[in-house]
Amino acid sequence: MNKNILTSQIQDFISENLGTDPIALLLKPINLDGVTNKEIIEQIEAKNRCKDKLPTWYGTDNIYYPNKLNIEQTSSENTAQYKAGIMSGTALLDMTGGFGVDSYFFSFNIGQVHHCEINRDLSQIATHNFKTLDRTNIHTHAMDGIDFLKSSEVDFDWVFIDPSRRHNAKGKVFLLSDCIPNVPDNLDIILAKANNIMIKTSPLLDLSAGLRELHFVKEIHIVAVKNEVKEILWILERGYKNEVLVKTVNLSGSAMEQFSFSLEDEKLAISKYSDPLEYLYEPNSAILKAGAFKTVGDKFNMHKLHDHSHLYTHYQLLDFPGRRFKVVRTIPFNKKELQKLDVKKANITIRNFPISVAEIRKRFKIKDGGETYLFFTTNPEGEKMVVYCHKL
Repeated sequence: MNKNILTSQIQDFISENLGTDPIALLLKPINLDGVTNKEIIEQIEAKNRCKDKLPTWYGTDNIYYPNKLNIEQTSSENTAQYKAGIMSGTALLDMTGGFGVDSYFFSFNIGQVHHCEINRDLSQIATHNFKTLDRTNIHTHAMDGIDFLKSSEVDFDWVFIDPSRRHNAKGKVFLLSDCIPNVPDNLDIILAKANNIMIKTSPLLDLSAGLRELHFVKEIHIVAVKNEVKEILWILERGYKNEVLVKTVNLSGSAMEQFSFSLEDEKLAISKYSDPLEYLYEPNSAILKAGAFKTVGDKFNMHKLHDHSHLYTHYQLLDFPGRRFKVVRTIPFNKKELQKLDVKKANITIRNFPISVAEIRKRFKIKDGGETYLFFTTNPEGEKMVVYCHKL
C-alpha cells in the first residue's frame, strides 16, 4: 500500500482523470512524486469499476482502491446489504475479508466485526477505508481466518466465509472442499466457536453437491441481481437437523422479488399441465437455479407447458416473481405457420427446444428486439410450438 496515493494532489489527479483512456495515461509522463504511472492507472481503473457496483466507496473522498481483480471479486453493495439483513448479534468474524464490503455492511447490524485478510497489503487497504468510512466497530487482522478463530477467545454469533475458488494446483474449482479455506474440513472447528455460519459460494455450485459437503444447513439463499444469479448463500446453524428452506431473491433497483420453498415440498409437489392460456409466466433466474420447478407452479396454482420447459400459464394476471406475458397466439412449430405470423423483429426465448436462438433467427430471418416476444418450446404432448406474446 503506497500511502503517497492518498495525498490531496494525487487524489485530485485521480478524480480529474476518471474518464481518461488508461493507455494514454500510461504513455504520458505523470509528474507526481512518490507514485508510478501504473499505480495511478490501477487506482483509476478500480475506482471506475466501483461507480455502479460500490457507490458508497466511489462517492467517498480519500478511498484507497486495490487492483481491479479484487473489485471484480468483491460483493456489490446490494448483495452485501442483503447478506447483512440476515444477521444480528454482538460479534461476527469475516474469515475472508478481502476489500471489506461485506464487513462494512455487517457492522451496521453486529456489535463487533473482526475482518481477517491473509494478504497484508489488502488488509491495510481495508483498515484505511474502514477508518475513512467511520466504521469504528470493525477490527482488522492481517492473518489467516482459521488461525485467528483457533486463537480467539470470542464466542461469535456469526462466521462469514467467502472461500477462494482458485486453487494453486487445480485452477478454478467449484467444490467447497477444493476451495480455500476448505470449509468442510474445518466445519467442526468453526462451529465450536460460532452459533451460525454464512458461506458465500459461486452460482455455479450445484445445490445437491453443497448439501453433500456440508452439515447443519438451515437455509440456502439464491441471490440474483437484475435476473442474473450472483451468489449462493448457505446458512448453517449449530445442531440444526430439520428440513432445508430455500429462499430466492431477485434484486432490481429498490424492488425485490422473493420466493421461498422447502426441498421436501419440491419433492412432494405434483405439476399440472396445459397448453398456453391467457397469460404466460417465466420464473426469474434465482427460482430456476433453486430448482423450484414444481412448487412455483403449485403455489400460484399454475399449469406448466411441459415438465422440462419451466414455463407456466394461467387464465388470470398474477403478481409473479419473474416475467409476465399476454399470450396473443400459439402455433405449431413449422415454416408455414411462422410465415403466416409475418414477424420480422422479435425477442426470442427457447425453453426445452432443440434449435438455438441464433439458428432460429437465421432460418426465419427474424431480427432481435421490438415489442414481440416469441417462445419456442414444447407442449404437454411433446410437440414443438411457438407462443407469440407481448410483455407486461
